[in-house]
Amino acid sequence: MRALIQRVSAASVQVDGTVIGQIGPGLVILVCAMAGDTTAQAEQLAAKIAKLRIFRDEAGKMNRSLLDTGGAALVVSQFTLAADTSRGNRPGFSAAAAPETGKALYLHFAEQMRALGIETQTGRFGADMAVSLTNDGPVTIWLDQ
Repeated sequence: MRALIQRVSAASVQVDGTVIGQIGPGLVILVCAMAGDTTAQAEQLAAKIAKLRIFRDEAGKMNRSLLDTGGAALVVSQFTLAADTSRGNRPGFSAAAAPETGKALYLHFAEQMRALGIETQTGRFGADMAVSLTNDGPVTIWLDQ
């Protein structure tokens, strides 16, 4: 599984002009299931992100996790994270999991975040979404599991 995480002070996702997910301080997590990925990888990625120490402590150091801060997660499916730009000018996405598998792993990942005690909102798999966020830091990190 692949994820791009952004520490945010607030974020939301809209479909057809309607807000379907919204959080305050926490993480926007763009998630892509890659071909061959498993539920175990989704679980490992959720655990890693929940414990990643990228939030400021009292001294201003990045030393606290999402679990430590009580922050929320906005999980958005993002198959374009599988883009292969090595040939030509049009990205290829064949490394992404098939849509049925991708959706199942995306939903499993979001459920794992909830199981860890993190307030989790989601986008809508396969929808044309408008994601708004205020990046805090900015802190943006790429993760592969």
